[in-house]
Amino acid sequence: MTTGSPVTPDATTNTTTHAARVAFSGRNLLAGLLLGVGVAAFVDEVVFHQLLHWHHFYDRSTPEVGLVSDGIFHAFGWFAAIGSMFLLADLSRRQAVWWTRWWGGLLLGTGLFQLYDGIVQHKLFGLHQIRYDVDLLPYDLTWNLIAVAMIAVGLVLVIRTRRRAADA
Repeated sequence: MTTGSPVTPDATTNTTTHAARVAFSGRNLLAGLLLGVGVAAFVDEVVFHQLLHWHHFYDRSTPEVGLVSDGIFHAFGWFAAIGSMFLLADLSRRQAVWWTRWWGGLLLGTGLFQLYDGIVQHKLFGLHQIRYDVDLLPYDLTWNLIAVAMIAVGLVLVIRTRRRAADA
């Protein structure tokens, strides 16, 4: 505190918190990205693999191999989510959680994973399709357009927080 300038505890706390957020902005983004990947993997696994039975992670072999591939995929998603929670706990301990940047990372991670799944795994590698014995175009368009929308919103949030960090 400087002499003669009225500084309230709230102003000091807000300045300290903002400085911590800026200092750990990359970690906030990474925590969101990892959870986004974990959420996308979890939703894909639970909804499309387990509940709807539309496909397995790897459909180019036997159903047993498909189930094993689902288990590995599910574990990958959980590792990403748990890693994200450790990062978020560390950020919280440091009073450096920047929720806007974290949400941007979450949307980016979810959208990027979904777009990767829709383009690379579905079309380029042919590991599986969203579902079989139907016209795939509406499913592919919906899957990939939702991914692009999440990426766009995530990018807006990340760019906004980057500008705020640069102004600080």
